[in-house]
Amino acid sequence: MNLDELLLHITGELKAGTHPGDLLKLIEELEEQEKIDLMNRLESEDAVALLEEMEDYDQADLIRLLSNERASEILRKMSSDDAADLLGELSPAEAQEMLERLDLEEEAVHFGDLLKYPEETAGGLMTTEFISLPADIPVEEAIARLREIAPEAETIYYVYVVDPEGRLIGVLSLRDLIASSDGTFLKNVMRHNVISVNAEMDQEEVARVVSKYDLLAVPVVDEQERLLGIITVDDVLDVMEQEATEDIYRLAGASEVEGIELTEASVGKVVRLRLPWLLISMVGGMLSGSVIGVYEDTLQAIVVLAIFIPVIMDMGGNVGTQSSTIFVRGLATGEIERSEVWPYFFREVKIGATMGVICGIAISIAAYAWQNNPYLGLVVGIAMTATISVAALIGTLVPMICNMVNIDPAITAGPFVTTIKDVTGLLIYFLVASAFIEHLL
Repeated sequence: MNLDELLLHITGELKAGTHPGDLLKLIEELEEQEKIDLMNRLESEDAVALLEEMEDYDQADLIRLLSNERASEILRKMSSDDAADLLGELSPAEAQEMLERLDLEEEAVHFGDLLKYPEETAGGLMTTEFISLPADIPVEEAIARLREIAPEAETIYYVYVVDPEGRLIGVLSLRDLIASSDGTFLKNVMRHNVISVNAEMDQEEVARVVSKYDLLAVPVVDEQERLLGIITVDDVLDVMEQEATEDIYRLAGASEVEGIELTEASVGKVVRLRLPWLLISMVGGMLSGSVIGVYEDTLQAIVVLAIFIPVIMDMGGNVGTQSSTIFVRGLATGEIERSEVWPYFFREVKIGATMGVICGIAISIAAYAWQNNPYLGLVVGIAMTATISVAALIGTLVPMICNMVNIDPAITAGPFVTTIKDVTGLLIYFLVASAFIEHLL
């Protein structure tokens, strides 16, 4: 369809209640000039609705195509948190120019205040479009005020109660408000124990708070408990997806491709992000090869030992990956608290030792039955038991140490753990074989 038909189609779909996110594919397929023409001709509210559903980097790419006047017009109508995120994707010079073009000086200062918080903190996530009321007004007055300011708020399910200095002192839900009798003051029906987060709190910790207490929104306060904004559950879901994606990439030994879709990332950029981890793995492989080289004479004397190298290394690798993945995920979700790290570590060592014994007995019986050599079965069984036990220890210990020194443990759970595990597994195997060399010949 041509641009005129597309404009009518998008406008009609939005008026009919179609979610803006379902229309983004139509815009993505347009050429740059067509995107400019479409965004210029759409009603500002429709343009904002579409823009707010895009990823931050897509928003920035699109806003750069528009004139400063049109971009500023759209920015003013966006929710404060989305507008601040968009400005954060621009270069400092672009963001400053955009702020200077806002007609309302108060809005420019407001966005500037939001931008002072790091992007991945509660302050960087929050929106300032919330509902706060004083404690000494009756319920009927609160409902009347709610009707006036609700259209500008991000959510109206929670009403926050503040003192004259703006400090958060209570909260009540819309249900609490409606169910209260006329003449009842808010201070008599509000909940005083308010779950809140500090503006400097990391976004991952914010997600844990919202998940733990099943909140639809969480208030953000400063050091003096003044209410600064709120973070709604839709933003928290985005954070959870982002953090989970980041951990998965790092567990796989691949850094996250930030600011661009994976399908659109350039080959060069992807190679630069993945190659360092592969080089680490390659160095680990060379170290493993040097271990085999040291015991070359043993292998030549007893060639059958080489048959069991892959299975011992693979089993150690599987257990190491299981231990590191579960530990890193437990930290990320808050299931493993810092105070529980050492008890969890010793528990994981016990689990590894138990699995090692079971797998060691199984491989020992298989080796004896296959080669009819009880000493070979003993060597392989002991090596398997020790390798799995050590792999569980390494898979938990390495990311645990990194967590203690404030390094993201997900980074260590891929190539680093694999490299250490391979080298130690081979050393264990050949040391055990060397101890029984006379009986194997």
